[in-house]
Amino acid sequence: MNDKPSVETASARQRRRLGVEIKDSLRELSNQLSLLNHQVGGQLGLKDVDFDCLDVIVRHGPLNPSALARRAGLHPATVTGILDRLQRGGWVVRERDPEAADRRAVTVRALPDRQAEVYGLFRGMNSAMDELCDSYSEDELRLLARFLKGTAQAGRTATDELAGD
Repeated sequence: MNDKPSVETASARQRRRLGVEIKDSLRELSNQLSLLNHQVGGQLGLKDVDFDCLDVIVRHGPLNPSALARRAGLHPATVTGILDRLQRGGWVVRERDPEAADRRAVTVRALPDRQAEVYGLFRGMNSAMDELCDSYSEDELRLLARFLKGTAQAGRTATDELAGD
């Protein structure tokens, strides 16, 4: 009887180890990005949740407050307080939605002149990412982009399942 593990078994173990390494790296990335966002938000005088909501508005806005609450996973009443703080700080404006049947409906829009402050604080990370990306071929970058998009989608799906959506 042969005591050596089969090639398939060794290959399967290696794939599992690599999968664990990737998941561990993604958790570490998540932690580091949370810490970076916390530092950036602190430099801007924003609470973490306020900074997160501002990012959602910048990336997906203009949005109505209900859509923001859904995207951020927050209660609408919580979003009202966040929007009050962001508006007082000059980060967003609430505007009447002329398309809405309800005349009280508003959309929230980020003010572009304040975004330069945010981008400036991310300059170091963006430069490091540009250098890192420069070390990969176009095919490798396509693979990485596909992997990260798939990872983000898996996260959205898991979040929706936990939330009961």
